[in-house]
Amino acid sequence: MTSRLAVLIPGGRGQLGRELARRVGAGRNCLVHAPGSTELDIADPDAVADVVDSFTEAARDAQLRPVVLNAAAYTAVDAAETDRTRAAEVNTGGAAALAEACRACELPLVHVSTDYVFPGDATEPYEPEHTPSPRTVYGRTKLDGERAVLASQARAWVVRTSWVYGGRGGNFVKTMTRLESERETVSVVDDQFGSPTWAADLASGLVELADRATRQQGPQRAVLHCTNSGRASWFELARAVFSELGADPDRVRPCSTADFPRPAPRPAFSALSERAWIEEGCTPMRPWRQALSEAFARDGGALRAR
Repeated sequence: MTSRLAVLIPGGRGQLGRELARRVGAGRNCLVHAPGSTELDIADPDAVADVVDSFTEAARDAQLRPVVLNAAAYTAVDAAETDRTRAAEVNTGGAAALAEACRACELPLVHVSTDYVFPGDATEPYEPEHTPSPRTVYGRTKLDGERAVLASQARAWVVRTSWVYGGRGGNFVKTMTRLESERETVSVVDDQFGSPTWAADLASGLVELADRATRQQGPQRAVLHCTNSGRASWFELARAVFSELGADPDRVRPCSTADFPRPAPRPAFSALSERAWIEEGCTPMRPWRQALSEAFARDGGALRAR
C-alpha cells in the first residue's frame, strides 16, 4: 500500500482525476490535492507555479514525498478541430507550465497522454518508440505537450493510455449502458481497434509509477504505455457492455467508420503495447474484459446513471 506520498492531481475532478484521488487517499499518511479546472487552469503558468510551489512546501513540511500526476487535458476530440487555440493552451501550454514548475521545485512529474498521437494505421500494438504522427488537432496538441515535458529539465514520465472509461463523466461504456435502455438495437463500428481501459486500473498503475518516481534520484525521462491488456473493437466492447447488463449482445449491430463520419478522424488501430511498462518494473495490467466486469461490479450504479 502507498504510504507517505503527497500527490498533486491537476484535472482532479475528471473521471481519471477522481480515481487517482481515491487511490492515493486509500494509502497510509498520504496527502492529496486534486484541483479541477475551475480551481487550477493549467494554461495559466503563474497559477501553476503558485499551486505547485505551495503544494511542495506543504508536502515537505509534512515530511511526505511529493509528486505531480497530471490528469488535466482538453479531451473533446471533435471540438478541438475548431477550438484549436484552447486545445493547444491546455494540452501543450499546460503541460509545459507543469513541467517547468516541477523542474523549479525539483518534483517528479507523471504526465498522462493518449493513443491519438499515433496515426492509427498499425496492425500490432504501438510501442513507445514508434514514430508519432497524429491526424487530429487533439492528437497534435497532446504530442506537442509530450515533447514539452520531455524537453524540460524536470524528472518526467509520459504515460499514454487509450479508451478510458469509468463511472464519472462521459465515456463510451456509459453511453452504451444508456443506449441499451433506450433502443432495441444499437449500431457500433467494428473497424476501429484499441485498448479499453478502466479508469480505476489506470489510476492504480499511475500511482504505483508515481510512488516509484519519488524514490528515484537523478535525471529521468521516459515514455510508457498503460492500458488494460488486450485489444478490442468498439463493436466488441459494446457487446461486452450489453453482456454485463444482462442484455442480449446480438442487439449490437456492426457498422463501418464510414457510416459515422466525424469532424476528427478516428484511428483504425491504436492498441498500445505494455512491454515497456512491464520492463519499467510496473505491475502488469489485467485483461480489459476482466476489468470491465469488475467495473460493473464496483461501479454499476454510476455506469448506469444518466
